Amino acid sequence: IPMTVREILKMGDERLLRIAKPVLEFNTPELLDGIVDMKETMIAASGAGLAAPQIGWDIQLVIFGTGQIISRYPDAAPIPYTVLINPVITPIGDEMQHDWEGCLSVPGLRAVVPRWQHIQYTGFDEQGQRIERTASGFHAKVVQHECDHLIGILYPQRVRDFSKFGFNSVLFPNLAPEAND
Repeated sequence: IPMTVREILKMGDERLLRIAKPVLEFNTPELLDGIVDMKETMIAASGAGLAAPQIGWDIQLVIFGTGQIISRYPDAAPIPYTVLINPVITPIGDEMQHDWEGCLSVPGLRAVVPRWQHIQYTGFDEQGQRIERTASGFHAKVVQHECDHLIGILYPQRVRDFSKFGFNSVLFPNLAPEAND
């Protein structure tokens, strides 16, 4: 299978503001090849997740998972690699977490973003098999962040306190340089 690292669209590109379309067919060559490209792109960018709209693909598909420690989030617990199609997120309770987020489409910046602490998410994998999981903490944050891309929302739109929004190199000068992208 040929693998391609795709260009990640940056904030300001109107394609990031679209509402993504549901996936109607699973296990197609186009879908499977696109998922391979997304995984290669996410790994090349040291990301914790990637949404199809970030590479200009207008479908309800996100991938996420760290599997191991990644330089952008050195203190985060590992998340299993997941392909999630046509996702639905349901908050569990009303506890919120306020934590730092970055985005591959908003390079060099981070902000404190409010997210649900506990969620249930459902959807399908690339074969059309149903996924239903609960998640908390970093895992829940990543799922919510990636799924926001499917409704045209980038994390700066969720920021409430702009005194906690800035450049990684200023906010976190001791992070590895590649973590400051």
